[in-house]
Amino acid sequence: MRKMIYLETVIMPKLIKNSKQKSMPEKEYPERKSIIYSQNFLKSPELVHHLLENTSINSNDIVYEIGPGKGIITEQLASRCQKVVAIEKDRKLSLRLKHRFSQNPKIEIREGDFLKYKLPSFEYKVFSNIPFNITADIIKKLINTENSPSDTYLILQKEAAKKFNGFPYTDKETLFSLLIKPWFKPEVIHNFRPNDFEPKPNIDTVLFRLEKRKKSLINNQEAQLYRDFITYVFNQWKPNAKESLKKIFTNKQLTKLAKNLDFNKSATVTQIKFDQWLGLFKYFLVGVEPAKKQFIIASTTRLEKQQKKLQKIHRTRTQTDWRRYIHKK
Repeated sequence: MRKMIYLETVIMPKLIKNSKQKSMPEKEYPERKSIIYSQNFLKSPELVHHLLENTSINSNDIVYEIGPGKGIITEQLASRCQKVVAIEKDRKLSLRLKHRFSQNPKIEIREGDFLKYKLPSFEYKVFSNIPFNITADIIKKLINTENSPSDTYLILQKEAAKKFNGFPYTDKETLFSLLIKPWFKPEVIHNFRPNDFEPKPNIDTVLFRLEKRKKSLINNQEAQLYRDFITYVFNQWKPNAKESLKKIFTNKQLTKLAKNLDFNKSATVTQIKFDQWLGLFKYFLVGVEPAKKQFIIASTTRLEKQQKKLQKIHRTRTQTDWRRYIHKK
C-alpha cells in the first residue's frame, strides 16, 4: 500500500491539432452500449489538454490509461509523455483505437480487463476517465499492487472522492482515507461540468489525484499493524473515540493523548484527523502492553472476509431477483 486546487475550464485557441489519422466508420465499430461499463466520455480535447497542463506528467513518463474509450485522452497524453499504454476491455473499441493510432509509435492499445491486468515493475503514472461502477476496485488495485504508480489522476464521482480524500476535502475522515494516507497524498484538483461529458452524468464529477509519497509515514514492518489498528477502531461501532479505544488505551492514557494531539475524547472516530490518528498509532506501538495489542490483530482480514460474504449474498440475491423478473415478463 501505499490543497485542493480548483481549475477554471478555458477555451484554448487552436493549441490542439486534430489527428490526421482516420478512424473506422461508426457503423462498423459502434460505441459500447452495455451498462456494465457505466462510463461517461469527455468531449473536448482542449479540456483534456488543460487538465494535463496541471499534472506532473512530462515527456519522460510512461502513462497507463484505463478504459480509453474514444481515445481523446489517449491522444493528448501521447503529445505530452514518452509512451501511453491504454487498456480497453471492449473489443470493438479496442479495434477502433488500434486502427486510429496505428501510425503513432507512442501509443500502445491493449485489449483486456484492467482488474486482471499485471501492472509493470518500472516507474509509471496513471491518467484515466474510469468506469464509475468499479472505482473502488480500480483504486484498491493501484494502491495494493507491489509497484504502485508514482502519481495517479482519475476522473470519478465527487462522492467517491470524498470517501478516498477525507479531511480537509470533507469535514471527516473515513476508514479508506486513513488507510491510504500514510503512503499516498489524495486531493481533488478539478471540478467538471455535466456538459463536459457525453452522455451527461447525473452526478457531480471531479479529477482526483493520488500521489505516492516519496517516503512513507509508516515503515513496512508496521504497515499491517497500522491497518489493523485503524480497521479495529472503525469497526467497534461505538458513539465516540473514548468507547472505541477503551480496550486499547487506559482512560489516563487516552486523556493525555487527547490533550497532546488536540482532539476531544467525545468526538466520533471520523472527526479525528489523520495526523491525530498517526499520533495515536505511534503511541500504541510503544505505550500499550502486548496483551492489549492482540485485540487488533487480523482486524483487516476479518473485515475483508465479512465484505466478501456480503458481496456473495448480494450477488446471489441479484441473480435470484433477475430470474424472477425475467419469468414475469
